[in-house]
Amino acid sequence: MDSNITLILTLSLILVFSPYLSTFLKLPTAPIEIILGSLLAPLGLIIAGGGDAKVYFDLMAEVGFLYLMFLAGLEVNLKSIIKMPKDYTIKALIFLAILAASTILLGHFILGLNPIVTAALPLISIGLLASLSKEYGKNTEWIKVALYVGAIGEVLSITVLTILEVSVALGFSEALFYKILLLVGFLGIVLGLYYFFRLIFWWFPELKAKMMPHANEKDQDLRLAMGIFFMMIVIMQGLYLELAFGAFIAGLFISTFFHHKRELEHKMSSFGFGFLVPIFFIHVGASFDYAYFSDVIGTAIKILIVMIVVRLMASSALVKLIGYKDATLVALSLSMPLTLLVATATVGHHHGILDEHNYYAIILASLLEVIFFMIAIKFIAKR
Repeated sequence: MDSNITLILTLSLILVFSPYLSTFLKLPTAPIEIILGSLLAPLGLIIAGGGDAKVYFDLMAEVGFLYLMFLAGLEVNLKSIIKMPKDYTIKALIFLAILAASTILLGHFILGLNPIVTAALPLISIGLLASLSKEYGKNTEWIKVALYVGAIGEVLSITVLTILEVSVALGFSEALFYKILLLVGFLGIVLGLYYFFRLIFWWFPELKAKMMPHANEKDQDLRLAMGIFFMMIVIMQGLYLELAFGAFIAGLFISTFFHHKRELEHKMSSFGFGFLVPIFFIHVGASFDYAYFSDVIGTAIKILIVMIVVRLMASSALVKLIGYKDATLVALSLSMPLTLLVATATVGHHHGILDEHNYYAIILASLLEVIFFMIAIKFIAKR
């Protein structure tokens, strides 16, 4: 059978049957899609080699990941973050400080892990929080706190990843300084645009309704949201900055200024989790090479343990705010920086700083963390 037909048929069957398996096994769909991808890829049902099918699959998975980051941005309302009590901000910063310090202490000085591995461990991504928010509700206390801490951590993590990528490629040179300056300048422009649009919409509140009207026969809200999504990706591509960050900012813009269109979030979330995002999860599972499994499983488990230990240590900063159970759920939900781990491993491997063993150990750890921590969250949240 033609490889394109095999790939399309396999993806279609996974998309159709993974929700039923999720209900039967009482597990979230994300880890099931990752497991199915990892099991079917070695059988040749999901393309692992070259060819057009592989190119299309990689492209769809990349779009799925960016769309997941866009949905993560939709979950965060910048106005709500700015209005958060000072106590929450202080605790969030303490959480991140403990996370960074304990990672350096435990990962580098005690366990002697590879510097790139150590740099990857404290990274935070809230992409998968969009999936958790859909399941448990964005108004749940631990989800709100995780999104708040995660939003700050995401910006810092992408900044670290950008600096790491340039410093590995070019060394500590003028190019590194230029890249940092570009990133800081971009963040400054984004902040300036936030206050600019807030002023515009304050003076002309009817402008929101014109841009996203309530009577929406032509799906104008969806068109505007998708337009902003792709424009931000193009801008980030032109600036050679992290595309995921642009997708996240686009979602943040929509949720902050057009929160009156509540049905838009539901519409975009249904499309994402029904089609694009599952393809990304399947691709993640299919990307692992089982030939390295027995060799790297020990290192992967070590990475996994360090990741959750340092986050549980950091979650002690949140106990007085939300209690032990919710603080633990926040720690678990921020222990799945799947794509940032893979991106960091790819940077280190591409430039020869990370050998095959550590590279595949990080890849395996990134898969296991989603499976184990998603299950653990479901178990703890229901108690």
